[in-house]
Amino acid sequence: MRRRTLLAGITGAALITATPAHARSRQILHVRSGDSLQAAVDAVDGPGGTIVVHPGTYREVVDVPADKGELTIRGASRDPRAAVLVYDNANGTARPDGSGTYGTAGSATFTSAAPGLTVRDLTLANDWLRADHPEITGTQAVAAYVTGDRTHFENVRLLAHQDTLFADTTALDAFDRQYFHRCYIEGDVDFVFGRGRAVFDACRFHTLRRDVGFTPKGMVFAPATARANPYGFLALRGRITSGAEDAAYKIARPWVPSYETTAWPSLVVRDTWIGPGIDAVAPYTNMRDAYPWQTMRFREHANSGPGAAIPVPENRPQLTAEEAAGHTRRTYLGDWRPYGRP
Repeated sequence: MRRRTLLAGITGAALITATPAHARSRQILHVRSGDSLQAAVDAVDGPGGTIVVHPGTYREVVDVPADKGELTIRGASRDPRAAVLVYDNANGTARPDGSGTYGTAGSATFTSAAPGLTVRDLTLANDWLRADHPEITGTQAVAAYVTGDRTHFENVRLLAHQDTLFADTTALDAFDRQYFHRCYIEGDVDFVFGRGRAVFDACRFHTLRRDVGFTPKGMVFAPATARANPYGFLALRGRITSGAEDAAYKIARPWVPSYETTAWPSLVVRDTWIGPGIDAVAPYTNMRDAYPWQTMRFREHANSGPGAAIPVPENRPQLTAEEAAGHTRRTYLGDWRPYGRP
């Protein structure tokens, strides 16, 4: 019940200062407590525009379609805790129309296929809890499912448990680029996953305490990079922290989806502080034995902290300095420079 308690506290504070419904001015829409963020997205007329989300908790599902390109959705406050978008669907949650369950992607609180999307200063959350639904076996519950080239998240909190952030592409043969800067992402199982070409710059990844009797209790990353894509996930200048006991988590395991068995997952973690919650002896594991992690593009470089120790070198493939020069924001993102100067 931890997540619901946290969000309810924010809601109560916001309702005291609720103001009238959003008003449009020069492609700027304001969303306030009692409004619908989805209604504001629907009201955007073509590409471009800005939606300003005022403090409050917005319990709804939001979908930004591909024709809303170059859209900015930002919190009115620079504190991302002030404006919270949250819902509680899971993979195994039944759709109300009786057409089956939502599935992993369909469980997302926030979905976007729009190119050039910017999201900043917000919290996106999925507060579905396994303990509340023991009858459901499809426990993936996504906070954000993002595709579309040039997606930029700045100072965003992403909260869930399993499959928090689905960083994907619009098609199997698309190499959509995503940039996450100063974001906080928490979860337990595979909570950053997908086939997107995604850079996580100065982000914090936090593994949750999990009341289970087995280890590993989860993994931070589960990339599913297409074989033809030279770059998958790059995490640099960040931190991996934990609310769990020492060595309870792995950095990653490769995801080779049944619908794309040629995938060749790619992950580079560099210049990152890794806390004791990560198993330093064996920081990677398999999702399926048919696709061993040792055959994937998993590498590290210049990491620090107790979880970055290298007691068994063969379990922690490292980039040389020359190789590391090819794994930067610029090489992953190309001519798109959301980070400003190189």
